Amino acid sequence: MTETAIPQPTPEQAALVARVRRLMLIAGLTTALAIAAVLIAIGYRLFRSEGSSVTTDTTATLPKGARIVSTGIAGDRLVVTLDIGGITEIRTFDAHTLKPAGRLKFVSEP
Repeated sequence: MTETAIPQPTPEQAALVARVRRLMLIAGLTTALAIAAVLIAIGYRLFRSEGSSVTTDTTATLPKGARIVSTGIAGDRLVVTLDIGGITEIRTFDAHTLKPAGRLKFVSEP
């Protein structure tokens, strides 16, 4: 078998190959930098959120005859709707600390 000889590239071809190699190096480094940034961001979020899960035991007392009508979440607030003897009351609590944040009573006009 005869081996085919590979001709030497012309100066224009050598310059083009060098330019393509340089562009591929830039693209590869940019991709590696982007992947590293994403991994750092994910790691930061994982390790940062570990300490934020604090468990608290809280007991909220309700007036006699009160019943919970509904509960919900609004942003960083826990919202509890109560029926206290025909009067509707909304109580809000901080979702992280469970401390009372406010009260809203609804009464009918006489």
